[in-house]
Amino acid sequence: MNHAPIVPVVLCGGSGTRLWPVSRQSFPKQFAPVVGDRSLLQMTLERLDPVLNLPGARSAQGLLCVAAEDHRFLVLEAMRSAGLDPARAGSGQVILEPAARNTAAAIALAALRVDPESLLLVCPADHHIRDAAAFAQTVQRGRAAAERGEIVTFGVLPSFPSTAYGYVQRGAVHADGQSYSVLRFIEKPGTEAAQALLLQGDVFWNAGIFLMRAATLLQAMGEHAPDILASCRQAMDGATVDACFIRPQAQAFSGCRAQSIDYAVLEHARNIALVPFEGAWSDVGSWNAVADLHPGDDQGNRVSGQGITIDCRNTFIHAPGRPVVGVGTEDLLIIDTPDALLVARSSHVEQVKEAVAQLGQRGMAQATIHRKVARPWGWYDSVDTGERHQVKRIRVNPGAALSLQRHRQRAEHWIVVQGTAKVTKGDQTFLLQENESTYIPIGETHRLENPGPHALEIIEVQSGAYLGEDDIERFEDRYGRG
Repeated sequence: MNHAPIVPVVLCGGSGTRLWPVSRQSFPKQFAPVVGDRSLLQMTLERLDPVLNLPGARSAQGLLCVAAEDHRFLVLEAMRSAGLDPARAGSGQVILEPAARNTAAAIALAALRVDPESLLLVCPADHHIRDAAAFAQTVQRGRAAAERGEIVTFGVLPSFPSTAYGYVQRGAVHADGQSYSVLRFIEKPGTEAAQALLLQGDVFWNAGIFLMRAATLLQAMGEHAPDILASCRQAMDGATVDACFIRPQAQAFSGCRAQSIDYAVLEHARNIALVPFEGAWSDVGSWNAVADLHPGDDQGNRVSGQGITIDCRNTFIHAPGRPVVGVGTEDLLIIDTPDALLVARSSHVEQVKEAVAQLGQRGMAQATIHRKVARPWGWYDSVDTGERHQVKRIRVNPGAALSLQRHRQRAEHWIVVQGTAKVTKGDQTFLLQENESTYIPIGETHRLENPGPHALEIIEVQSGAYLGEDDIERFEDRYGRG
């Protein structure tokens, strides 16, 4: 049997604060290494490989990520970490939304980009599914329904009466024996209603993962959300392509109505099919959910990184960077990062959002900005900041380079701690090895490059009256930044 190819569409939007302080507005949870040393987006991309290895599934299109402009380099880094080369044709592309307009618009942009007969596999970037093979087989069970024009939603077999998820009620089994009709979608219920739903035995958590022909989705949007479709079509008609980045026309897209695909289409369409997924699934929506992804000891303690528990019960410690010790704690979440610490009773985890709001009201950068900042050439980590100085640890990927630039208000000292640096300073160009250094005076044109096959790391000491990131005048930049 000839199958339509599958184009995974990974929704990378969202900037929630429920996993603060690891997740922040500039570094949302899908990019954060909350489970081991891999981000949720990287694990999502890796999970799609078994899907693309299904018979006839792999297409010349590659996958599509839909993300915010500000997060484009974080997406590229996750793709590279997952073994994808964005520079190689067929590896994947990134649609950059000019504004956040929820999932209906994001999926419509993707559908307008691909062959109408291909199957779109829509996956949120921030879910955790441990068994990639089981996920691929579940997708396989939905292919027949999707190819005959159904919109397939994958429902997760519930393991407890959750009030945090919406539900889908199953109807009669289809002739293919793999999918079911959908009787109704159910909003997030209260505690008693959730318990009653679980006892019915015919309801599933709505995981927000879908499979359908692009043409099917566009037809459904034309019927139930024509204004969203029209805005997205106009935006894609005026889109520009820069390497692997696709930028929809901003004005047209910004005028689009914001609504989820569930409300815009699924709750109105009749051609909806359900395929159950019986494996373990989590939307990683809180620190309690993160804790549940780690093995526990006899006292229910769970540790990620360098945490130590002594006479503790039901305590989770996230400590990737330094030792964090809990003594005699109970029902606590302890989340350590280089510039902020969260200690919360597990029953109060939903109040993390209130804490972040208070930090924002006080003008504290930790509310929104991460100390470690991704750049197209690598990253920098602001190790120390004072009134007239700042110390950064800078990592430059092999073959990458910072822009040719100068600063009007600060000087810089560079010390190479790993790798080889190619330095442009005024009309000079020279190499620096480990333990060698150079000085960049105020106003001097300069560039840092990594000509070697391994990562370059330097310590940068800035000094001056103003140390803001906007004190950069760029002359040349291979990443198109002004």
